[in-house]
Amino acid sequence: MSTAVEDRDSRRLAWCVAHVLRHASDHIALALLHRLDRPTRKYLCRDEWLPASAVTLLLRHGGEADRHYIARNPHVVGRPLPGLPGPARYARRRTPAGLLPLLRAELGRDPADGPLTTGELTGLLRRHGIRRPRTALDVLRLPYELDPQQLAAEHARRPLPPGSTEALLLVAGLPEKTVRALLTAPAADADGPSWHRPAVRAVRMGRLTHEELVACVAPARRTLLLGHLPACPGLRWTLPEQAGMRAAVTRALAPLADDPRLWSELLRHAPGFPGPLPELVAAVAAGTAGSPDGSDAPHDDLARAVRRLAPTAAEPATGGVERELALASLAVPMETVEEDVRWVRDCLDRGLLTGADVIRHKLPACWALDEVHWLGAVDHPDRYDRPGAVLAARAEADRLFALALGEDPDAWWRVARTLPDFAGTLPHLLLRVTDGDSVSTRP
Repeated sequence: MSTAVEDRDSRRLAWCVAHVLRHASDHIALALLHRLDRPTRKYLCRDEWLPASAVTLLLRHGGEADRHYIARNPHVVGRPLPGLPGPARYARRRTPAGLLPLLRAELGRDPADGPLTTGELTGLLRRHGIRRPRTALDVLRLPYELDPQQLAAEHARRPLPPGSTEALLLVAGLPEKTVRALLTAPAADADGPSWHRPAVRAVRMGRLTHEELVACVAPARRTLLLGHLPACPGLRWTLPEQAGMRAAVTRALAPLADDPRLWSELLRHAPGFPGPLPELVAAVAAGTAGSPDGSDAPHDDLARAVRRLAPTAAEPATGGVERELALASLAVPMETVEEDVRWVRDCLDRGLLTGADVIRHKLPACWALDEVHWLGAVDHPDRYDRPGAVLAARAEADRLFALALGEDPDAWWRVARTLPDFAGTLPHLLLRVTDGDSVSTRP
């Protein structure tokens, strides 16, 4: 086999693995990453569709070569790597002239006389990081000596404001245990307008994966809200990050299955439950959650988030013959990609197709998993002008992968190897692989 053919195959396999990683849990993703050869791994690190959690796992468990290629991937947004946007842009901002005199008055001494202790630093961060991290980052530019254990204890005693927590995640170099501790808060604390920023920043900085975030964020209602974060100004999930977060929350909610009673109990207990979401789900599924005190009623955003995450019955198909023609057209690519994209967009706008329909019926399967092939190229992979269709497609693919492959790394690997050469739909591919009849021509 020529080098050019090997190079093409490595690129194509990396592209398909990047799409499969969107729908895999962390331990499955690690198993897939460990099976890649060096050329495929190189192209994967440079792929524009590499999901955020996979970036985190590659940086944490990969080698210097992985870090080198990811650092030069222009589509990996917000990670603290050479050449990428991150804390450096905050460091270029000059400290306001009036801040140092104010800090001297609050400390009772000149910060230049010695490094700030953990207690002094925590006191300043509580006063100067209420919403945004900029002033807290100015405070962290002063010399200080930080004890992570004491910081976690101070936060447990009285939580730091979101802006200060975000600033610490940006520049303090905290250990993972402390990062997890900073993402907890008392259940009685109100959710201010910036409560979500530290969680988003932890994922975007590569400190935690979505799955790890679900396991450590407390109270549980915040995790449910992160799964369907309302539109708000400032830092928030990009579209792929939102899909990844919703997939991780859905996996945590799997023990509830489709039992309406359990979902009703989840909504009753979520507002006042102090622990993380997996603990709440386990208690609800086991019937040991007790009775809520009634002081906390689910607000509209929480109820809406739970409704979006709960399984729903399939709506009756409408559209008649036009819908049938639209579904059939997914299996017959048109003469040009542009014409195909225009047709699918038109069908989505008229309600004849949904993102889930595209995942189930479009072929080949690798094109169904790649939104570019049915929504067209965009100026940036973090955005789409039809986000509802993208989220519906990702959710349906999550459901199909989980239903067919479960937690079997070998089955996931067979799908990844088969996907580049498979000409059928994604459900057909999953059926062939799980039946032990892989059609891959790869060794």
